[in-house]
Amino acid sequence: MRYFVTVILCLLLFSVSSCRKDFSTIPSFGKLTFSKDTVFLDTVFTNIGSSTYNLKVYNTSSSAITIPSIQLENGNASNYRISVDGIPAKTFQNIDILAKDSLYIFVETTIDYAAVTNPIYTDKIIFDTGNNQQDVDLVTLVQDATFIYPGRNAISMKIDSLSLDGKPTTIKGRFLTDSELTFTNTKPYVIYGYAAIPENKTATIEAGAKLYFHNDSGIIVDKKASLKVTGTINNKVVFEGDRLEHRFDAVPGQWGTIWMRAGSKENEINHAIIKNGIVGILVDSLGSNAPTLSIKNTEIYNNSNFGILGRETNIKGENLVIGNTGQSALACTIGGTYNFTHATFANYWNNSIRQLPAVLVNNFFTYVDANNQEITETRDLHAANFTNCIIAGNNNIEFVLDKVTGSLFNYSIQNNMIQFNDIDNTFANNTELDFNDTSHYQNNIINGTVHFKDSFTNQFNIGQNNEGINKALNSASQAIPLDILGTDRTTSPDIGAYQHITFQ
Repeated sequence: MRYFVTVILCLLLFSVSSCRKDFSTIPSFGKLTFSKDTVFLDTVFTNIGSSTYNLKVYNTSSSAITIPSIQLENGNASNYRISVDGIPAKTFQNIDILAKDSLYIFVETTIDYAAVTNPIYTDKIIFDTGNNQQDVDLVTLVQDATFIYPGRNAISMKIDSLSLDGKPTTIKGRFLTDSELTFTNTKPYVIYGYAAIPENKTATIEAGAKLYFHNDSGIIVDKKASLKVTGTINNKVVFEGDRLEHRFDAVPGQWGTIWMRAGSKENEINHAIIKNGIVGILVDSLGSNAPTLSIKNTEIYNNSNFGILGRETNIKGENLVIGNTGQSALACTIGGTYNFTHATFANYWNNSIRQLPAVLVNNFFTYVDANNQEITETRDLHAANFTNCIIAGNNNIEFVLDKVTGSLFNYSIQNNMIQFNDIDNTFANNTELDFNDTSHYQNNIINGTVHFKDSFTNQFNIGQNNEGINKALNSASQAIPLDILGTDRTTSPDIGAYQHITFQ
């Protein structure tokens, strides 16, 4: 008992001594300095909380000081929240800073668009009063939005999951109603969970529409359904994550994918930007003769796994740019039909070690059966045709045809620039990668200079030193007379999605 009492007394003594202010201060004299004079909280959607931003306050004097007050100018009515050294409040009194020391102020906000008169919402953090008063501005742009999110069970509060092919799944989301199948550019859309296009329905995304996806969210095109993305060169459709802060602008893996399920049909994407997901577009098919996906004039960037992953499907791509993904920019797997003309596949991923090439084509899949045996099955590769394309990246090998015998394996590689530097002869016995085989390869440039504007920031315009200038197959270019920027290419076509420019 005596030992217990002694411990309690020691703890009390320590607590009292640790709270004791054992230094003297003078009142703040209006000479604080700050890490920034304005805290920009970037853009937030209505009623969605922002990230946390910080402001550092410095006492550069040789004396410890006391700041009599720190407060938000709008007081309790402010939509901002601040905390000083970890303590949240709207106003603070008598805050001490040692000589040559500093303190942190953290700032957050949640704003209802309907409750503010100006979408640029502002306030100030006020330090002291009177002649010694100093302030730091707070600025946020708040956007109204249309929200699409799954339902929730009123009793269990469990978020609804999708049923596909009549079977329940663990995918959070719901099917769109008829009134939700047209996405306009009136205001942005924020999607939680997967927004699914029902069977026999078509969703149209109009020019200039912007779709922002929360974590683990995306679009599913069900069987017999279609997705039509109708952007224009001046009003692209944008698919990206819902974190609008500048530091999230190029962060991969923020949302899921656009999944075109087996049996979906006549999907079309024109003039779109798809970025920062896990897989930009996942395309499955049951082997229709018509393209499951026709995609053109589109840019796909910063996806943590694949730009486009096709599985036994039919994809047609023109003026397509896919850059910087964690695995392949383009993976054409389990056979199928693939036709790409004037595309740029450029993978300079630097967030981790990348195991796969920029472009991968194969005709098989593997699985483990009931006897724990690995089984490989093949499917026909009806066509893998690449014409006037750039295939490049920061690996030595950026193009691989991976064939397993037992099924068709048809391909034509014509007038492309291909990075393939097999320094250790790993692919010496792969007959599908014999670039001297004129029955499959014609007029390709192997390991030529691509001269991109800035490969690490997904600027894949080609410059004056590109070796593919005026080397494209002209007959193929005539069918696609303008490059992705609308520049004429009918007379002197360059390889890739862009006609070259002169870099300053």
